[in-house]
Amino acid sequence: MAITDQIEQLIEAPIESLGYQLVGVEYIQGGQSPVLRIYIDSDQGIGIEDCERVSHQVSGVLDVEDPIKQAYMLEISSPGFDRPLFKQRDFERFVGSQAKISMKLPVEGRRNFTGQLQGFENGEILIEVDGEVYALPVAKLAKARLIA
Repeated sequence: MAITDQIEQLIEAPIESLGYQLVGVEYIQGGQSPVLRIYIDSDQGIGIEDCERVSHQVSGVLDVEDPIKQAYMLEISSPGFDRPLFKQRDFERFVGSQAKISMKLPVEGRRNFTGQLQGFENGEILIEVDGEVYALPVAKLAKARLIA
């Protein structure tokens, strides 16, 4: 199981108990110190105080469970305008929106797709690019974001 999946399992319930939705988790290695970035959302939006509340709660859980053995920086963030897309529910929720998707491995000879989300079926993200619909396996997804 990927470290991000383990962390999601540990923190989803505590975040929801505070009244927020866990959007997704990114673990970025490299540079001086790895970064664990946790995206949260709510119907009222997200402010600094919300990030502080979640940071305090999540820090306690991560300190006890210790899923990352090395030092890292914890960031709590709103998804923002260029909202990252992580799960099937994200791709279904934003059907009709413009997105930029990067794949770990090429699909039909390319790794980058920018176009309109068409949905999610059988483990694949459907995106229309220049009039053609591509089915991108979520297992090969590197990164996906909404674009304005």
